[in-house]
Amino acid sequence: MAKYPIFIELKEKRVVMIGGGQIALRKAQVLVETQCRLVVVTKEVCPALESLCARYQAGLVRGPYMTEYLGEALLVVAATNNRPLNEQIYRDCQARQILCNVVDQPDLCDFHVPAIVQRGSLQIAVSTNGASPAFAGHVRHKIEQCFTEKHGEFLDLLLWAREQTLAHFADPNQKKMISGWLAGDASFDVFVTQGPEAWRALAAQKIAEGTKAE
Repeated sequence: MAKYPIFIELKEKRVVMIGGGQIALRKAQVLVETQCRLVVVTKEVCPALESLCARYQAGLVRGPYMTEYLGEALLVVAATNNRPLNEQIYRDCQARQILCNVVDQPDLCDFHVPAIVQRGSLQIAVSTNGASPAFAGHVRHKIEQCFTEKHGEFLDLLLWAREQTLAHFADPNQKKMISGWLAGDASFDVFVTQGPEAWRALAAQKIAEGTKAE
């Protein structure tokens, strides 16, 4: 069954993770960057995860899992090595219509966490629907070689150009034509070889002319 790919806003949303080992640590390191309200539930916690929770003011509940901890959670991550417990967490989430991901158990997942290439505001996600995280990582490595930090810097300029284009054109076809050229390879080459100021001047010229660059 095909999955529906989305980038979800977790800021100020409650996310519950059960588990306190190295796998939980890796998951938490990504989650805290979203500024979610992370709550970690675990009997034992590794020092690095404990430090992470303190640094980001994430909740840390030292004790056994209880269903009460799921209250108001948008999603739950089960990162324990106890399969019966993982299955119980998944069933509890299903009963409450809470999205759940059980690490390394694709059959107990409402969503899969993709391999991510991050270049500034540019995010590229790679998913195998849980079939092979190793292959997803392999594909990510190939993408990392194609997209550099320059692409992230370029995207910041494209945001400025988009605002200018929206203000300048009423015709959606003109907007699409100009935006398409500005986001294309020729435009990116100008940015890389001549720098951001030269690119901005060229973009302003193209928007003013309202014609597609040859």
